[in-house]
Amino acid sequence: MTNDPLARLIGELQRLPGIGPKTATRLAHHLLKTKLESARGLAEAILEVKETLTHCSTCNSITAVDPCSLCTDPQRDRSRICVVEEPFNIQAIERTGEFHGLYHSLGGTLSPQRGIGPDQLAIDGLIDRLDGVEEIILATNPNVEGEATALFLARVLRPRNVKVTRLAFGLPIGGDIEYIDEVTLARSLSGRRSL
Repeated sequence: MTNDPLARLIGELQRLPGIGPKTATRLAHHLLKTKLESARGLAEAILEVKETLTHCSTCNSITAVDPCSLCTDPQRDRSRICVVEEPFNIQAIERTGEFHGLYHSLGGTLSPQRGIGPDQLAIDGLIDRLDGVEEIILATNPNVEGEATALFLARVLRPRNVKVTRLAFGLPIGGDIEYIDEVTLARSLSGRRSL
């Protein structure tokens, strides 16, 4: 622990994901330039989040009220659950306005290199929710860990008499085929649909 408050702030900022020494230093110096009320507002917002928010006991999303508003909404389609890696992924899907079912956040992905196995993810909570569910939509990221997690979940869920689907992946709107990587292009071809 250092007695230098600026060095302490830089050190604390560096602990945030994606923040290295240069960015932490820039942020600390920016905070030094802001008015005291702004800095106090930021500090209070951080404390408020830590003191008032928790994980929903049903879907594992972030909420101030347990269970969360999505889980208690009677208008949601209870026959479908969209499984995401992290709680913030729920908001991305909600912004589309296309999905009206329920969600379940795993709290990460399988990653043997980082010591994350099935027991570290909220898989048991998902299995406990399968009564009356017709479809599980796996919305994990299209990377090695997301794919491994989706394959594992599909293997666990299929024997439980529930349809397991995966988000389609393919060409982005406005993209040029010439610049698309081979994996994305292959996915686009295999996931094609009739018009």
